[in-house]
Formats: sequence, C-alpha cells, structure tokens
Amino acid sequence: MLFFLLFTPPSQDDLRQEIESLLNQQATAWNHGDIETFMHTYWHADDLQFLNASGPTYGWENTLANYHERYSDRASMGQLTFDIVKITPLSKKLCTLIGTYHLERKQMNNKEGHFLLVIQKIKGKWLIVADSTH
Repeated sequence: MLFFLLFTPPSQDDLRQEIESLLNQQATAWNHGDIETFMHTYWHADDLQFLNASGPTYGWENTLANYHERYSDRASMGQLTFDIVKITPLSKKLCTLIGTYHLERKQMNNKEGHFLLVIQKIKGKWLIVADSTH
C-alpha cells in the first residue's frame, strides 16, 4: 500500500508576516548595536551554516565571533535594512528566503548585497539554519 503525504504550506500572507517579523527583530537588534540579540534569530547549534565571500562558517558560536570581528563598533555596523524578494515554502516548517540588505554607514562605505536564507520552524519558532550573504 502506498501512502502520499500532502504538503499544505502555510498561507503566503501568514508566512510572510512571520518571516518579516524575524527580519525586523534582526534589524532592530543590529541598529541598536546588539549583535547577541541579532543572533537570537539564528539556530543556536553547531550545525548552523553561514556562507559569505570569505567562505563557510559552521556553528552559532563561530558565526557570532565572525560578526564581532567584522563589526567591532557601532560605526562599522551602521543602519541595516532588508527587502524580501521571494519566500518559498518547502514544507510547514521550512522555507527559503531571497532578499537584499543595505547597510548605511556614515564614516565608511555603505554595504549592500543579496542573501539566501534557509529558515526552519524549531520548537514553534522560525530560526535561520543556513545563511548565504554576499
């Protein structure tokens, strides 16, 4: 006997609202200079994956250390904004997000680029489990 599991994704509006909330939490923490709170939106696990131009980083602690190294003061952190390009639900508890970021800095060059996130609902909370930012 063959069984098929039907995947019913969350409504696009509900999912978008939840994911926007996650990104707003990040931007608010970042714009207050609080990298630790910014990192609360990431899966606190050794299996967290982060990829940027420098290569891959594995684990929450290593990702946090990299953020502290690259953004050692408020001037380097600037003001962060995000735009969502596309959210793709993969299951009830997993989606991908393509977006853009803009980091406005007064004393340094601005920084902007694209990112791809894999976001998973873990224990009822959406968390970033993989991040590729360029």
